Amino acid sequence: MSSRIRWGVIGSGGIARRRTIPEGIASANNAALAAVYDVDPKANAEVAKQFKAAPAASLDELLADDIDAVYVATPAHLHYEHVKACAEAAKHVLCEKPLGMTVAETEEMIAVCDRRGVKLGCAFMMRFVAQHQEAARLIRQGRLGQPVYARAQLSCWYPSIEGAWRQDPTTGGGGSLMDMGGHCIDLLEMFFGDVAQVSCFIGNTVHGYRSEDSAVATLFFENGALATVDTFFCIPDAGSKNVLELYGSQGSILAQGTIGQGPAGKMVAFLEGEDHGYDAQQARAADQGLAIEPAPVNTYQAEIEEFGSAVLNNREPSIGGRLGLRSQKILAACYESARLGRTVEVV
Repeated sequence: MSSRIRWGVIGSGGIARRRTIPEGIASANNAALAAVYDVDPKANAEVAKQFKAAPAASLDELLADDIDAVYVATPAHLHYEHVKACAEAAKHVLCEKPLGMTVAETEEMIAVCDRRGVKLGCAFMMRFVAQHQEAARLIRQGRLGQPVYARAQLSCWYPSIEGAWRQDPTTGGGGSLMDMGGHCIDLLEMFFGDVAQVSCFIGNTVHGYRSEDSAVATLFFENGALATVDTFFCIPDAGSKNVLELYGSQGSILAQGTIGQGPAGKMVAFLEGEDHGYDAQQARAADQGLAIEPAPVNTYQAEIEEFGSAVLNNREPSIGGRLGLRSQKILAACYESARLGRTVEVV
């Protein structure tokens, strides 16, 4: 294998065309786009021409190509089939989340990849946001103190669209919680560790499609911290600031806009140290906090380069299949909690 991973893409429209191909595969230092496949041949031909790749006429034709890895960006209900096909063809595979529609599907996908000796990655690209990485570093250093509470929000306006796979649980696995909440929960585990229990409410507040347009989950972590995740398909884009709030015994880290597809957010830390005493007045000084402003990173380029590095160096990806399985287990517990109306343990 050369120093560049030759990539194929399954599902070349959508997020692949908008983001992952131009910002990730085409920009990564260790990647080259070789072939693309989509069920829409016209769109696939356009992508192939735009990015100088071979347009495959079928999944089998793509997998027969001389490629090292495949990026799977098809609707969620196809991930199981496509990841297994890639593994059986001995291609390493980076799959959009969720890895599967169920915990059982995800476990089988991991098993097939392990058996065939191929790497499996899950595209939780928000972990690569430079500010998220810096916040995680501060927490690991103990600067936040004992983790106490967190909130992660990701919402958008997603009206009824004919044939939209995210609006039908049989093709998307769920609505706003599955599609956006997965990113939020994964980030919070990156900051605070494993979730032990969940309590969740879902519903359709505005839109009438089958998947939920509203979801709020409460998370209880193994270290005792609490968190809420709120994800909605029925709040206008400009009205949701996609906040991230991390609180501990020594202060807080607060952000707006860092959760999302772009690097345009702002993050500020308010950290006091261990020697602060009780203030009966509970005064709030006009402290502007410490701006967390690391050099921005393109998350799509970062995830492609990291996965490529794992393949080239024969190591596990930093965001591998087992993190995808972890996400699937927590989401399954959330949906079970919403169905049963009680707290559910994550197993």
